[in-house]
Parts: sequence; structure tokens; C-alpha cells
Amino acid sequence: MMMLVSGFTIIRNGVKFGYPFLESIRSLLPLVDELVIVAGDSVDSTNEALASLDSDKVKILQSVWDPELRKGGLVMSQQTNLALDECTGDWCFYLQADEVIHEKDYDVIRASMKKHLDNPKVEGLYFRYRHFMGSYDILNPLAYRHQVRIVRNNIGIRSVRDACGFSRSNGKNMRVRIGYPIKGIEADIYHYGWVRPPLVMQEKTNEFVTFYHGEYASDDVEEGKEWLYNFSTCRPYVGTHPAAMHEVINKKDWDTPIFKFVPAWRNPAVWVTRLKKIGLFKAFKRKS
Repeated sequence: MMMLVSGFTIIRNGVKFGYPFLESIRSLLPLVDELVIVAGDSVDSTNEALASLDSDKVKILQSVWDPELRKGGLVMSQQTNLALDECTGDWCFYLQADEVIHEKDYDVIRASMKKHLDNPKVEGLYFRYRHFMGSYDILNPLAYRHQVRIVRNNIGIRSVRDACGFSRSNGKNMRVRIGYPIKGIEADIYHYGWVRPPLVMQEKTNEFVTFYHGEYASDDVEEGKEWLYNFSTCRPYVGTHPAAMHEVINKKDWDTPIFKFVPAWRNPAVWVTRLKKIGLFKAFKRKS
């Protein structure tokens, strides 16, 4: 049986905020038969950059981000669903604008899609994640470890919340749990969302505060302020990067603060966060 794969993504102000969106798109193109891009109302040269893509697979749709959806990041899932609705393939392969596929994983990704194509019980495929922080040789291992990025088409699957995940037709989130109709792929998504010059990182963060709160609602928001990276839970990365990222990596022109590896078990902040999650501190709260 012939398999058709659609890629889809969204982008807005990608140049201004330092997204490797062209690299992301180019890393996905070899795996798809079509690639739907919903381009938001950018104020920079993002649309001109998209026009430089030389592929008959690419379909660019123009869109305007609704300011009424600037709460909880909902505008991002709304835009993502516009792209998903245009997909015609059996599988729909989503990448965010700061996520890149390594060419060494192409074969295993293709094989996984083919393996599960004729099994309607498998509704999605999830990847492992490598999150880079501040530089291309530093990993943050405490960020989310898996996400669904390939979903079966025409069964009611939707992008939800801030477009990091998907929901099935029964309304349940497609989380990585035993018994859920999703399967893992032995491949990684290379996530560069936290690798930018400190000033650009702060400007991007300021912008995204408005997507979650509707306005600047953070003490971190300050014009001209540089982002301060916290490497306390990070570790060095000595592996390879996708070929699509090599030119970007070679152009890195900012200094990253001195990196000192602190194991998670020796980091008090990590244990405080974990203890809060299991509710251990609740018993010590004073009654008002």
C-alpha cells in the first residue's frame, strides 16, 4: 500500500526571534510528500525567507494571529490546526520552528510510519527529545523527554493548548502512557528553542509572555535586558547535530557563560521541585 506523508508547521517572526525555521523545514522535506506552512503576520523578513524555499512540496498559507487567543498559548494550537487541516497524507508530521530532524534517523522514521500504516489502532508516533540550552554543546535533560510529532490523518486529532501536544478524537491527550494508541520511534527531535544570543532570547521570551498572559506579566520583562541562562541542571553534549544546522552552528557569535556540570542529585533546586510535585511540603504549610 502506498503511503503519503504530509508535513506541517507554523512560523511568525522567525527571523526577528532567531528561529532556525528554514533548517527545520529542510530537515523535514525528505520525509514528506507535501509540507504545509502557515505563515503568520510577521513584521520581519520571515515571509521573504520562506519564499526562498526551492521545493514543489511546499505550500505556504498566510494567516493573522488572533489577539483574542493570547491566553495560555492557544493561538499556537489554533494556527497549527489550520496547517493540519490542509494536510492530505496518511500521516501528518509536525515540527515546531525550532525543532530539527537528524538525517541519520530518516530510515528508522520511514520504517516506523510504514510499519504502523495499516494498523488503525496506532494513531500517533512519538519521539525522544534533545533540548539544547544556551549553546549547541549543552543539553537540558530535565525538560520533557517525549512528544507526539506524527499523527494519523482524518480521525479527529487536534493540536491542543500551546501546540506542544495533540488530543485524540475522544478528547484525551496523546501522552506517552502504556496502553495508549501511540508508539515510540527510536529517533530524536533536536530542539533549539533555548539556543539564541542572550538578548534575542530575552526578546523572544518577552513576546511569548503575551501569548500566555495576554500582556507583559513577568518581572523578567525588561527592554534591552539579556537573558540569564541557568545551567545548573545541564550536562555537556558531544554528539553530532543535523546537517541542516551546521551552517547556523558555525555562525554562533555570542559568548555562553562558563558551563559547570552539577548532577541533579546534588542540586537542591531539583529536589525542592520534585518534592513539591509529590505534595510533601503541603503538610508543612501554616494554616491561614
